[in-house]
Amino acid sequence: MNSQYPQQQYPQQPYPQQAVPFNHALVTSAFELPGVTIVRNYGIVRGIIVRSRSVVGNIGASFQTLFGGNISIYTELCEQARREAYELMIQHAAELGANAIIGVRYDATEITQGVSEVLCYGTAVTVTQKAQ
Repeated sequence: MNSQYPQQQYPQQPYPQQAVPFNHALVTSAFELPGVTIVRNYGIVRGIIVRSRSVVGNIGASFQTLFGGNISIYTELCEQARREAYELMIQHAAELGANAIIGVRYDATEITQGVSEVLCYGTAVTVTQKAQ
């Protein structure tokens, strides 16, 4: 292993607790933020959640599929998984000392039937206000 690039540990908890509030306005899928200058790049940060559907949820969703339209049980499950993955990514960035994240993306993979991984990742950076 090259000592110039030490291996980092990425602790993750199911429900992250942030010590300092993270400014969500400084999280973007773009690669730049208007009005700020990137002064440090920490590299990729990510949050990963693995979710399974419950038996009760599957039964409720089965009834919803009979009538068509939005399957709200699955919509809420997906939204919650994305939210938790996003918050874990934010926690990871904050632990590194970053105050912004650029290039944010989501990815989802079905690991096995009924079990899915949701990944949220981006590039952690420190930004400062541009001089006026």
